[in-house]
Amino acid sequence: MDLGNQTRFSGFILLGLSEDAELQPLLFGLFLSMYLVAFTGNLLIILVIITDSHLHTPMYFFLSNLSFTDICFTSNVVPKMLLNIQLQNKVITYEDCITQMYFFMLLGDVDNFLLTAMAYDRFVAICHPLHYTVIMNAKFCGLLLLVAWLLSILHTLAHGLLVLQLSFCTELELSHFFCDLKQVVQLACSSTFLIDSVTYFVTGLLGVVPLFGIFFSYMKIVSSILKIATVGGKYKAFSTCGSHLSVVFLFYGTALGVYFSSDFIENSRASAIASVMYTVVTPMLNPFIYSLRNKDIKQALRKLFS
Repeated sequence: MDLGNQTRFSGFILLGLSEDAELQPLLFGLFLSMYLVAFTGNLLIILVIITDSHLHTPMYFFLSNLSFTDICFTSNVVPKMLLNIQLQNKVITYEDCITQMYFFMLLGDVDNFLLTAMAYDRFVAICHPLHYTVIMNAKFCGLLLLVAWLLSILHTLAHGLLVLQLSFCTELELSHFFCDLKQVVQLACSSTFLIDSVTYFVTGLLGVVPLFGIFFSYMKIVSSILKIATVGGKYKAFSTCGSHLSVVFLFYGTALGVYFSSDFIENSRASAIASVMYTVVTPMLNPFIYSLRNKDIKQALRKLFS
């Protein structure tokens, strides 16, 4: 970034979801409640999986990591929003904005890869049950997790370095409650051709390939389930991946809906409101989806509280 231009502005202004002063206490209470539920719910999932030896399996290994990234994901966005509402100060410094944007992309990418790894785990469990313990061994699961983090770091680092090359000449307003990459780039007063090209290519690649992997896994899963003779056997097989499938629809449905619709919605504030779904609501609902639909988690929760 041009240092001469950097000194001309103090940071960005996060306009939030509403500028109505009467709505601020309501927004503060609502987001504080959702954040506490998301944080507590995901933390309980992690504690349950760690303390119960019956849950030391690949599926719950990935679930505990998903809960960890969800905690970090919401903690990267919501506390700053709550602080701005409480202090009635909407300014976020350039450094804080870049940091928030970096971790937002990083954790979103990790969530994306974890959901793909969980789909592959269900594919092996249902389509190749006799080889499950051999294929999904601890070393392989650890390798999948390592690859997820490495790819996410490389992708986010590339975007971060490109953003640092942009120049911002004045104090700028973001019609959002966090630093969104797309809106920040749109406010730059220097050329954004390179970062736009990289964003469309890499984001498309990292979005389409994992989603295709999930789709392919579930095509094979459905094909295997249909071959099961008994209705009870079909239900038991499908119930093992029902929770994951619900989370996949929730995560991809809201995220893709926001980003595809943002090209057609002129009101960026409406896009910010829609972003609440995948930044706060989805991490908050994930623990409920897995605990309500999973007998093992419910039994482990009873043990933990007793």
